[in-house]
Amino acid sequence: MNREEALDIFRHSEEIVSSADVAASIQQMAVAIHDAMRDEFPLVLSVMGGAAVFTGMLLPHLNFPLEFDYIHLTRYRNTTRGHDMQWRVAPAESVKDRVVLVLDDILDEGETMAAIRDRIIEKGARRFASAVLCEKLIAKPKPLRPDFCGVQVPDRYVFGCGMDVNGYWRNLSAIRALKGNA
Repeated sequence: MNREEALDIFRHSEEIVSSADVAASIQQMAVAIHDAMRDEFPLVLSVMGGAAVFTGMLLPHLNFPLEFDYIHLTRYRNTTRGHDMQWRVAPAESVKDRVVLVLDDILDEGETMAAIRDRIIEKGARRFASAVLCEKLIAKPKPLRPDFCGVQVPDRYVFGCGMDVNGYWRNLSAIRALKGNA
């Protein structure tokens, strides 16, 4: 893909969540996470690469002690369709006997987060919780729901705030959706 193709994708999309609404939802989520975990010492794991922007926006609002690390499980690999799951960085043994909060950019079908949850529980975590910037509203049942969610988005391909389209536009501060994408 080149610059013009990336710009063409942008032109064929529309903003569905403004930068201000993203920021407000992250602040509200931070309050809920604080209320639920302020007496814990959680291990917070960011799912690379999509959750990098969301994590950077959320962590400064969590005003309690925590430990931070990352994991990397991917299904999309710079495409708009999910494939088989591929662990690039699995959870470390440090999850044993810990409260673990996993941060991700989006929960769509929930398969990736369910696989992460299963691996973390298998490695001996005391409790698992998830926080996502977006939850996609889809018709089929999901294997789990996020414990904390910033915004709900329609069943369309969305990007921005760390989420990409064909590897591009993670850097946007608002959330956009491709036009005509169901």
